[in-house]
Amino acid sequence: MVIFINGQNLSLNEKMSVYSRTLTDCMNMEAIFSDETENFVAPYCPRSGEPVRIRLRAAKDNLERAFIVIDGNVEKMNKEFSSSDIFDYYFFTVPGLTATVSYYFKVEKNRKCYFYNKRGLYPDVDEKYNFRVIPDFSVPEWAKGAVIYQIFVDRFFNGDETNDVVENEYAYLGQAAKAVKQWDEPPKETDIANFYGGDLKGVIDKMDYLKDLGVEAIYFCPIFVSPSNHKYDTQDYDHIDPHYGKIIKDGGEPLSRDKFSNRYATKYTLRTTDKANLDASDSLFCDLVKIAHKNGVKIILDGVFNHCGAFNKWMDKENFYSGKKNHPNGAYLDKNSPYHGYFQWYDSDWPNNDCYDSWWNFDNHPKLNYENSALLRDYILGVAKKWVSPPFDADGWRLDVAADLGYSKEFNHRFWKDFRAAVKRAKPDALILSEHYGDPEDWLQGDQWDTVMNYDAFMEPVTWFFTGMEKHSDAFKDEALRNSSSFESAIRYHMSRFPAPSLQTAMNELSNHDHSRFLTRTNMRASRLGPSSSEDASADINKAVMMEAVMLQMTWPGAPTVYYGDEAGLTGWTDPDNRRSYPWGNEDKTLIAFHKAMISIRKKYRALKTGSLEFLFCDFGVITFGRWDNERKIVVALNNNDSARALSIPVWKACVPKNRVMKRVIMSRDKDFSLEPAYFQAKDGFLDVEADAFSGMVFVDEEPA
Repeated sequence: MVIFINGQNLSLNEKMSVYSRTLTDCMNMEAIFSDETENFVAPYCPRSGEPVRIRLRAAKDNLERAFIVIDGNVEKMNKEFSSSDIFDYYFFTVPGLTATVSYYFKVEKNRKCYFYNKRGLYPDVDEKYNFRVIPDFSVPEWAKGAVIYQIFVDRFFNGDETNDVVENEYAYLGQAAKAVKQWDEPPKETDIANFYGGDLKGVIDKMDYLKDLGVEAIYFCPIFVSPSNHKYDTQDYDHIDPHYGKIIKDGGEPLSRDKFSNRYATKYTLRTTDKANLDASDSLFCDLVKIAHKNGVKIILDGVFNHCGAFNKWMDKENFYSGKKNHPNGAYLDKNSPYHGYFQWYDSDWPNNDCYDSWWNFDNHPKLNYENSALLRDYILGVAKKWVSPPFDADGWRLDVAADLGYSKEFNHRFWKDFRAAVKRAKPDALILSEHYGDPEDWLQGDQWDTVMNYDAFMEPVTWFFTGMEKHSDAFKDEALRNSSSFESAIRYHMSRFPAPSLQTAMNELSNHDHSRFLTRTNMRASRLGPSSSEDASADINKAVMMEAVMLQMTWPGAPTVYYGDEAGLTGWTDPDNRRSYPWGNEDKTLIAFHKAMISIRKKYRALKTGSLEFLFCDFGVITFGRWDNERKIVVALNNNDSARALSIPVWKACVPKNRVMKRVIMSRDKDFSLEPAYFQAKDGFLDVEADAFSGMVFVDEEPA
């Protein structure tokens, strides 16, 4: 057996003698630790003017001196009295914190000096990894580590067939709207105007299922009036789409072969613009929120505010609104429209002016021109407040392509500051979560977003390590597969961009509506729908790898988010194939049971939501890490190799006392899992276990701290 301590490969017989020498003769680098959780920063979400106590951990009687460097000022740290037989703790109290502080640590022994921040312990300091404490930055308590379930409504469950889109009801991007007859029919490449009939009544009908699964919040893909099945091209921000809600007043006609123009789409116009339908749909949403809240489930809405849709009542490219019920002409039809300034125009070609700016040149996604219209800005801020206020009472917003909003970074930041102020005044514990690729630090200063969809610090490194696949299934990289070193370095860097409140609420997904299903990625095939069939997305999948990834997801800092159907074994290439209907009656019962078990474990132990994280032992295909707080110490071991591995895990780094017996509470392997408890003694700080191929294990120190 081989272990890894301080850069050396040691035999089992040598490890304890070296460990002992490390504690006495030289600096024990493995023991140095701190983070921004409440274990080491108290209070870790301080109010302005509040003193903050910052701590550093080191091996018992090992350091000569410890310093904290705060915004360039060096301060000596004091040693705490500690009852631990493994660690010493050093502290420094910042009196009256009034602004964001950046800090790192400096430790000394035997005339050697090292620096510690989120990067780890090094002889030099890279300040972009520094710790930060931001006064007055609080995120909703309910969102810290919450289990979220993402629903693409049209594909979840059809609870009301009377609101279904009818054949040829209207045309969208040149395609006639199609009502898919078979619920389990896989999406076609030209899926954009195909509708399966899922709706809000369907979510209400399945609320018991979601509660039984352990869901704590639902994130809805857009549900406001829109002509597409994805609804990222909003037609009306003020109302729920009646195709998802209720159609009280019906009538009109669908299109016909000789009248294939939306000016003849009288059925669609009536359904989506009539006040009775809109009010009834809004009322149904209120009912859904009340039922969700009664079951302990929060509701997060999708806000698409960078752009709207060409069908939108402000643009009105299809002439659904203009001249009706005193509605002004849309900007597409009339240069003198009161909505003219809501968009950026490149040429004067009215009526029917196609010369407007759009998101990524998709002309069905007109970009909103906030800089040119205070009315637009105020309107959208009103929308943001409306849906988190009574009677609607939603619990937060997911913000689509939020970094793209506006035409300058300066305006973008100003808008999101105003957005945060408006939403938090209306509902202080509302969550503000942004879709974002890249470094989010500029928006996570406590005055804009709470957090982001965690692509860089979760979905991407997790996907590369477990499957070697790019998240769209567009490429396979053999050098990334099972590369624990790349995984750890990527995780350390990208997690360093988050303050602790943002990290604890970050949306950690394996799949979503924009990327291939994770289970399909386990087949390690680079493809999409078209070159490959829907059936190919299910070929050669590895369910054991999926369970490993779910185990990591449910034990990792952040808000683990299950994309509807992942728990039931849905596969699929990237969109539109990732938007298959939920397989009611054909679920993978093992995967559902495994998700329920892991969610239950996550909810049982607070350390998995807000505790510290430390890598313990990593090797090719192997990741082990610890999560802990003052109540519990938890160790997770994942072996993503196709053969068994003997592991000697230094659980002392996760504050597990010497010779403590740890309980294995779950083990996944092959195509199944076990909840039968097993007990292992951590001898002198090391837990020796055998890890099966493609397996995962969770160990808990169940003795009181």
